[in-house]
Amino acid sequence: FKQGGRTLIRLGDSDIDYDKNFRFYMTSKLANPHYLPEICIKVTVINFTVTKLGLEDQLLADVVRLERPDLEQSRTKLIVQINDDKNQLKSIEDEILKLLFNSEGNILDNEQLIGTLQQSKVTSTAIGERLQQAEKTEASITEAREKYRPVALRGSVLFFVIADMANMDPMYQYSLEYFKQLFITCIAESEAASDLEKRLQNIIEYATLNIFTNISRGLFERHKLLFSFMLCAEVLQVANIVPTAEWNYLLRGAVAGERDRPPKPALTWLS
Repeated sequence: FKQGGRTLIRLGDSDIDYDKNFRFYMTSKLANPHYLPEICIKVTVINFTVTKLGLEDQLLADVVRLERPDLEQSRTKLIVQINDDKNQLKSIEDEILKLLFNSEGNILDNEQLIGTLQQSKVTSTAIGERLQQAEKTEASITEAREKYRPVALRGSVLFFVIADMANMDPMYQYSLEYFKQLFITCIAESEAASDLEKRLQNIIEYATLNIFTNISRGLFERHKLLFSFMLCAEVLQVANIVPTAEWNYLLRGAVAGERDRPPKPALTWLS
């Protein structure tokens, strides 16, 4: 608030000078903190917690970089090329708008503007053709990369099950950097195979067993069986072997007032 030509801020019972360039940052170790509405409207809350899909994409890039470095390099170069071409198109459009804005008199008499328009037409056509070709190339690269997604999906499942172990004991803290390094090591050490499907299966099986073994070493004995169950249940859910409805029933039991009930078996002789 302003008072006597000065900008002030009230802290407790005191009013002190406030600078508009002042920024105050606070961090929390809570995974997904919730604050009261009156606090949220006064501050900007940024959640840096990694999501399952976000981590899956990160791990996919790591897997492809190790298994098919040519694909990842081509994709990186393609992204840079597309970005440069789009920036060049934007620069041409800005230059034309600038010339049109500053043009005086008859536009057709402005030789610089006419020359720029002709040059921009040629350049835009060439860039448009490159962008179309780049999009086709990107689609083929993406299709090839997607074949490795099952490995990345398993890695994402493993990490979030491990992260949930902190709910059992605060001592169970594992950083994403540690997990990614362990995951990359598993990819490098897993058994090679000429067939892609076999190779992916080898990575998934080796990574699951190796990461499970490494994490289990740091768990209390009473938590090891529970960790095994959580990991197995999450893998089965992702594979759609265990439906979400059955999992919720196991966790919460029957919901009161449940409308949809299966028909009673053998009603004639049971009654």
